[in-house]
Parts: sequence; structure tokens; C-alpha cells
Amino acid sequence: MLDSVFGKDTGRPIGNKDMNKISPLFDKKFVEPFFKEKIAPFYPEFSTIKKIKIIAHKKGVWGKKHYHVVLEYKTSFVKKEDGKTKTISIFCAAHDSEPRKNVHTVLKYLWKNSFSEGELLVPKPLFYSAKFRGTFYQGLEGSHLYSYIRKKDKKMVEEIIPQAAAWFAKLHSLPIKKAKNFNQENSRIKTVVPGVKNTYEIIKDRYPKYLYIYKKAYGHFIKKEESFLKRKNCDISLVHGDAHPENVIKISKKKIGVIDFADLCLSDPARDLGTFLQQLDYMAMRKIADRKYVNKIKKLFLDSYFKNANIEYTEGLQERIQMYYNWTLLRTATYFLLRVPSEPKRALVLLKQIKRRLNIKK
Repeated sequence: MLDSVFGKDTGRPIGNKDMNKISPLFDKKFVEPFFKEKIAPFYPEFSTIKKIKIIAHKKGVWGKKHYHVVLEYKTSFVKKEDGKTKTISIFCAAHDSEPRKNVHTVLKYLWKNSFSEGELLVPKPLFYSAKFRGTFYQGLEGSHLYSYIRKKDKKMVEEIIPQAAAWFAKLHSLPIKKAKNFNQENSRIKTVVPGVKNTYEIIKDRYPKYLYIYKKAYGHFIKKEESFLKRKNCDISLVHGDAHPENVIKISKKKIGVIDFADLCLSDPARDLGTFLQQLDYMAMRKIADRKYVNKIKKLFLDSYFKNANIEYTEGLQERIQMYYNWTLLRTATYFLLRVPSEPKRALVLLKQIKRRLNIKK
């Protein structure tokens, strides 16, 4: 949800006239030979590709040159051994201006650092296309955590949450000496796209009555974050950067995976915790609407995380988690203000929470 905070994912129907260079990826006549050339070599156990079904999960298009799409290709391969078919979901995440090559680089790094096996997984990286500015990868087969929240399947929710906590603990424990900062801008609140100054300008132009909330809140967040990150021995790690229930995939009884790595960077691990807790709270309260239960699963996530990470829940860490929780509240409100169509009533509920939690007075 937070990927399209600033209204880029318009949801308008896609047409060749609008899409320009991305349009071939929606055309089977182009995709089938393209996949036989580019994708088939990654799967030598198959003799050929029989058919491909194209599904557009994200079809953000604005104007004639710009796009932000996530496409799934249900690809039916023919086995060399017995001629039977097997369907594998291949995805492409493409954006006309934001980097997607870094997603391929991130997936390769994680794939080589034990996220390709065991119970905690990531999608399999295939290749990056400079022509389409898109990363192609093999998807994870399963259902995301939010789908179980929507169905009020508490048993599955409580099974997935400790696994999700273990996944984030594993990511945060990876050594960072050999890990580059895959998304420098995303490492700090003040530079997360589109940047604080641009955010102020957008809010001033569209919702000037809320500008004072944004300035007070961002001033607080940036001061807190910079204070921590300037310390000599501050605890930074690789962070996912967009931790929420829709990015957590239940694969099987014991296996879980996480998707969407455009925002992965080096930063404070408390950021993933605060972001996930806020999104979990927001989604679960809307669908399950049981405060006692939602508090229970939030505690389950934190307890499981600290157990897997083998660290203490200190007062300082708690403050940082709360700060990122509040920051995500504001980002979620911004999403509702600037999406197309906008939902100012939903945003106002969150902005009131921000004012109360940060004691903001005009």
C-alpha cells in the first residue's frame, strides 16, 4: 500500500496508446517468444513453454510515458522427462523512473545468503531488463497474511505472525560488511521518496490545513532518527523498508516468504518493526475489529522477533519502534489523501491519531 503513497498508481485501464515501451509486456504475441528466449534458459528441466497467462496486479499508468506495473505470467512449461506440464508464476516489476535494477541485485544477494533454502524464503531472481526497466523473478506460491486477516482466520494469523517475525530477525542478522546500501535514499526518513520538502509542497498545495501536522511530525521523526543514527555504535542492519501483511507470503505449514524489495536498505531495524506493527494494527482492526485480539497478535510478533533475534527489548528500542510506528501512520494517511480517488475521511482518522500520539497542537 505504501508504495503508491504519492498517487502514482492511478489504477486506470492500460492501453497500448498509454503504455508506450511497456505495452509489449501485455501482448502474448510478444511475451511468448520473449520468454522462450529470456526465461526458458533458467529452467533446463523443461523442453518448451506451452502457454502463458498474463495477470496485471498493479497497472499504474499516467500520461503516455509513465508507468508502474507488477505483472504475473502464469507460465506452463513442458517437462523433458515425461511431457507433463508444470505452471510457474513469473513476475515482472517495472517502473519508468524509480529504480528496479536494485530489486534484482537485492534478490541475488539474499538468494546467496541463505534465503533460497530452508523455511524463510525470498523470490528467485531471474534477470533485469534495461529496456523495460523491470525485474523478472519467480514468485512465491502461497497466500499473503492480509488474506487470512480478511477472512478472520485467527488460527492461520497466529501461525504466520511468529514466522514473519523470524524472517525479519533473520534479515536483520545478516552481516552488513559486504552488503552495500541498495537504496541510499530510503535509508533516512528525510530522503524517502519524494523527500520531506516535496511532501510539504504537495500537502500545502492540496491540503494546506494539515501542513502544520506534517511539519511537526516530520520534525519529530527526523530529529529522533538522526539522533540514533549519528551514534558511533548504532545498531543498523539491512531492513526491508515496506514491512506489512500483504508482503508476507504463507507458502506451506513451515515455509514463509517475503516479497517486494524495492525499498530494502541499510537503516535502523526498528523501522521494520514499527512499520509492520502499524500496518498489522490498521489492517486487523478494520477486518477483525477486536482491540484485545489485535494487541495480542502485535505482542506475539514482538515476542517472537526478540526471541529469534536474541536481543533485549530495551527502553531505547521501544522508543524507536514507536517513532517508526507513528511515521508509518502518517505515511498511511498520506496514501489516502493523495491516492486516486482520494479518501480524506480515512486519512483524517489517522491524522487525529498522529496529533494525539505526538501531542501536536496548532
